[in-house]
Amino acid sequence: MTRQRLGKGLRALIPEGETVVGRPVSQEIGVGEIVPNPFQPRRAFDDEKLEQLAESIKRHGLLEPIVVRPRDGGYELVVGERRWRATQLAGLDTIAAIVRDYDDREMMQLALIENLQRENLNPIEEAEGFKRLMEEFGLTQAEVAEVVGRGRPSVANALRLLGLDSQVRGMVERGELSVGHAKVLLGVENAGLRQRLAARVVREDLSVRQLEQLVKVRPRVPRGTQRKVDPELARIQEELQRCLGTKVTIGYKAGKGKIEIEYYSDEELERIIEFLRS
Repeated sequence: MTRQRLGKGLRALIPEGETVVGRPVSQEIGVGEIVPNPFQPRRAFDDEKLEQLAESIKRHGLLEPIVVRPRDGGYELVVGERRWRATQLAGLDTIAAIVRDYDDREMMQLALIENLQRENLNPIEEAEGFKRLMEEFGLTQAEVAEVVGRGRPSVANALRLLGLDSQVRGMVERGELSVGHAKVLLGVENAGLRQRLAARVVREDLSVRQLEQLVKVRPRVPRGTQRKVDPELARIQEELQRCLGTKVTIGYKAGKGKIEIEYYSDEELERIIEFLRS
C-alpha cells in the first residue's frame, strides 16, 4: 500500500474495478468470527454513542461495511470497530465486511487514519498512535505526518504531550484539560506543582490564558541573591517559550548571560532547529 493511497482516505482501500454501482463489493461474515484490531489506537468507546449507532443499524442497516483481514481461520478487524461493536449490540449475527490482506504496518496506519479522519481519538490516544508508528515501524516524524495527512509541527506537538506525567496525561485523555492547558503545563518542571496546577484548572474551570498567568516563567536568579526580576526580560522569555513551544530560560547579568532551550527528543530538537533557521 502506498502512502499516496493512505493519504486519500479510507475509500482508497478499495482497488479500482472492485465496485458495483459505485459501491465496494462486500460479504456477510459472522460477527463472532471477527476479533479486534490489535493496533486499535482508541481505548475508550462511548457506550451511549454505541447504543445510538446500534439503534440506527437496527432501523436502517449498516451503511458502510467494515474492513477485515483473514486471520487464523477467522478474521481480524482492520477498520470499523465501532460498527462491529454496535452490530453486536443490535443483536445481529452477521455484518457486511470487505476482506483484504494487509500487513501489520498497514493495519496500524489504517486504524489510526480512520480514527483521525472521523475525529474519534482524544489527544493522548492520537499521540500514542504516532509514537507506535515511529517505534514499531521506524518512521520519522515527517513520515508519520505524510502518512496521516498532518503537518510535521502538528505531529511534533502531539508527541510532546506524552512528556506529561501519568496523572496530568489522564486528565487530558478524559477531556478535563485541553491541549492548550497541557502545552502550558509542559513548561512547569516540578511534577508536584504541575499536578496541583492541573487540579486547580479543573476545580476552578480556568482558561488557558488564566493558567499562563499562574505559571509565568521567571528568569533564573542565582541562589542567595535578592536581585529583582526584570519584567522586560520575563516578557521576552515568555514570548520565546510560546514561539518555540517548549521551556526557555534566560540567564542575565550585566549585559551577559545565556538562553537555554529545552527539548525532549531528537525529533523535537530537529523541529526547533528548523524553526530557528526559518
